Amino acid sequence: MLPTKLRHTVLATVMASLCAVVQAASLQISPVTVDMPPDANAVGITLSNPGAKPLYGQVRVFRWGQNDTGDTLDATQDIAASPPLIQVAPHSDQLVRLVRQSHDAVSTEQSFRVLIDEIPLPDAAAANGVTIRLRYSVPIFIHPNGAIGKPELSWQLLRSPQGWLLRVSNAGDRHGQIGEVKLLAAGRTLILNKGLLGYVLAGHTQQWKIDLDPGVALQGPLKIQANINGQSSGAVATVAAPH
Repeated sequence: MLPTKLRHTVLATVMASLCAVVQAASLQISPVTVDMPPDANAVGITLSNPGAKPLYGQVRVFRWGQNDTGDTLDATQDIAASPPLIQVAPHSDQLVRLVRQSHDAVSTEQSFRVLIDEIPLPDAAAANGVTIRLRYSVPIFIHPNGAIGKPELSWQLLRSPQGWLLRVSNAGDRHGQIGEVKLLAAGRTLILNKGLLGYVLAGHTQQWKIDLDPGVALQGPLKIQANINGQSSGAVATVAAPH
């Protein structure tokens, strides 16, 4: 029986990121982000196995939300994966259909994640007594009717006992995928992260610990440069007063 809430914590996770194809071990997944138009009843993702052995796995869909502690994944029947169990032959592809169970239009962007768990072969030898099961996570977004919305992000830097945090709030009607964040301060460019930082869903707030010297003194407002949904964007960040 599936739990009603699943945390996004696994031994090994391959998240859809700024790449064109997710790759780990020998499984390849495309696309890495599923955008479902409002009039679509189903879309497909392709699982490819370029290796010499068959791959087995389980495919599940969860509703994706966010709270003060991070991402949440809840069991859902809104989207079904077909087939839910996969066997991809060597040098072959497997199409997995993601089927909406309701044809009603949505009024706001809806977010889900497809989790694909590799199942080891029955005769697979464990490494040092441990069998590693890879998990792949692909975001799904169902769009409402009308023009695709935009994220409206506000940025704040704050100091915590663990170091500097970057807090981003999204008042827009579309998710924001954030990566390659740079801070322009006192004539210097400070790289806060490389690659994908994370997502802020529409109407939510997220924060991350950033790679910034805890002893550095910052005074806002400061300029931020980041990739938002694959596009370079500039913004202004405030600095919260220490408590």
